[in-house]
Amino acid sequence: MNILLSGIGGHMGREVAKLAKEGYRGASLACGVDPYSSEECGVTVYKSFADVLDEKIDCIVDFSHHSVTEELISFAKARELPLIVATTGHTESEISLIKNAAEYIPVFYSGNMSLGIALLMELAKTVAAAMPEAEIEIIERHHNRKLDAPSGTALMLADAIIDVRPEAYTNLGRSGQGKRTKDEIGIHSVRMGNIVGEHEVIIGTPNQTITLKHEAHDRALFAEGALAAAEFIIGCPKGLYDMKSIVGEKSYDDIIVAN
Repeated sequence: MNILLSGIGGHMGREVAKLAKEGYRGASLACGVDPYSSEECGVTVYKSFADVLDEKIDCIVDFSHHSVTEELISFAKARELPLIVATTGHTESEISLIKNAAEYIPVFYSGNMSLGIALLMELAKTVAAAMPEAEIEIIERHHNRKLDAPSGTALMLADAIIDVRPEAYTNLGRSGQGKRTKDEIGIHSVRMGNIVGEHEVIIGTPNQTITLKHEAHDRALFAEGALAAAEFIIGCPKGLYDMKSIVGEKSYDDIIVAN
């Protein structure tokens, strides 16, 4: 599968490019799009999508910046290409563009490309539903270069919990005076050093606490997930997909580890 990699010069873009160059999941790089990078892994890198003309492309993987969403979506729809959106920090209007695009092309949209996070979401939902009186807090930790806070993954976790606790709502970075309410889900962001990514869900009552935690050790984890998503989505009908779409009944090795 020939990948157009948006954001090829960024931290995650370079991880995806490295894996694609090694043929992970049968991937190869068709080209890249990055206004700040001229050449990566021996492929042509265009400054914008408007410059991409005759490349043979099977799928787009986006690890760039949410500000390019409109241009990215327009290109994918015009070429009728499957799209993996792995960027975070989108505005509400940008999220609407992504969801609208799924009415025309297959779109895989996830704030985190880790199978482990997908499993963490399901576990958090199970515990939150089983302990309806419990208080819930989410702590996420990332490197000091991450732009958005809270992380897209923390918001995904909160949304998953709200699915089974419809009365709940998020409180981002609690501050000031006042007691927490029963239904709030506090989300707290830590930015320091080179932390790849940690997400912790704390669910507690006065008598017991359950802590669920996922820690990413290497950014290659997310690159692997993005290329697994690309392999999955090529050939899918139009629609909106996420990590839960490819989990099914398969094992971790079936989904993430290359054959």
